[in-house]
Amino acid sequence: MMPPRATPMSEAATGLCMLFILLVPLAATGLALINTGLGRSRSAAYAMFSSLCAMSVAALAFFVCGFAWQGFPGGAAHILTVGGKPWSWVGSGAFFLRHVTLDGSPPSLVALLGIVSVGLAALIPLSAGADRWKLGPICTSTALLAGWTYPLFAHWVWGGWLAQLGTNYGLGQGFLDTGGASTVQVVGGLTALAITWILGPRRGKYTSEGMPSAIPGHNAVFVLFGCMLSLLGWWGLNAAGAVLYQGAEPGMAVLVAINTFFCAVAGALTAAVVTQARFGKPDASLTANGWVGGLAASSAACLFVRPAAAVAIGLAAGILVVFSVEWLELRLSVDDPGGAVSAHAVGGMWGLLSAGFLAHVPGTTDSQQWLAQLVGVATLVGFVLPLTYGLNWLLDRFRPHRVPREGEREGMDMHELGAGAYPELVTHGEEFSGR
Repeated sequence: MMPPRATPMSEAATGLCMLFILLVPLAATGLALINTGLGRSRSAAYAMFSSLCAMSVAALAFFVCGFAWQGFPGGAAHILTVGGKPWSWVGSGAFFLRHVTLDGSPPSLVALLGIVSVGLAALIPLSAGADRWKLGPICTSTALLAGWTYPLFAHWVWGGWLAQLGTNYGLGQGFLDTGGASTVQVVGGLTALAITWILGPRRGKYTSEGMPSAIPGHNAVFVLFGCMLSLLGWWGLNAAGAVLYQGAEPGMAVLVAINTFFCAVAGALTAAVVTQARFGKPDASLTANGWVGGLAASSAACLFVRPAAAVAIGLAAGILVVFSVEWLELRLSVDDPGGAVSAHAVGGMWGLLSAGFLAHVPGTTDSQQWLAQLVGVATLVGFVLPLTYGLNWLLDRFRPHRVPREGEREGMDMHELGAGAYPELVTHGEEFSGR
């Protein structure tokens, strides 16, 4: 693997990297549309409004303290010596981006990428909490995610102890994550899982016998259009990560873009085929989840695999996402309207694990890299999930996350905003169970 950027880049490389980063908000726009379309019509305006608020809060929290905790490769950090080896645990930069020269230098580009990436991560839990998560708790939870959980793990991945597994323990090149499969996708997806556990299912989702009832999304056009927009943003996310965190030359963005695209289309087509075989017709929402799951998986090793391997990663992601949605809903009673846990957490973890045996990183063996990837995924499940659940559980004790029963009945648009997204239409026609 090429070393992280420690010296100034050329003007051409800086310009291209800026362009890649500026594409990332399109991924957030796509996810916001997907979340909106998969929710109820009476909560459509609120879904978009809360997405805007979450992105804003995330950007400000990252500006205040998040980037200081994350830092950048080669930057100041708190070091802990264990077993005679130095391990970097958290950044020690200044708050409010002080001492960061905003001139196109690598640290400034890392800061800009972090500002837009953390907003993308903040949108993922909104999908799982659709139709029942209040705006105030959304903003507070987002501030914790962007100000602490995301930057802490991002530091570990891009310069911290997970990245040092290669130099300190000989585990390949350390934990490999090109475009944020772990920091954005899995951290966001595990936060979504924590939110669903805290909120509980939507009223009417489960019968008295515990069987789930279908609550279809209200606008498939939003969902599918959101998939197309998200592809553009993922191209930027993965390409910028390759340049800034893996030291790739800007020309390698071609390989990154091809692999990202192939992961997405393979995931979507696989999901369509699986649902066609199981239900007699392809399912649009699960196909969209397969597309997003493929994108999430692509972010891990898009710089280090050939296109054929990218197709294989996407195919497996599509299968995993479809069955994960069903398993979580039926077996664990997880009411995740947008499939965020499956698409982002499961898809992202599969991408990280597949990097251990499909990525070709110079100077490493598959077994070495596989162990590094396994340590990273275990850290996500064993540390990040309990951390984000615990923080949100404490917030819920002081300020309950869930909207009251009458608010869920009338819809989040009217209860939280006082106006609906479709005032000229009847939007309350769905059956509503009192359970």
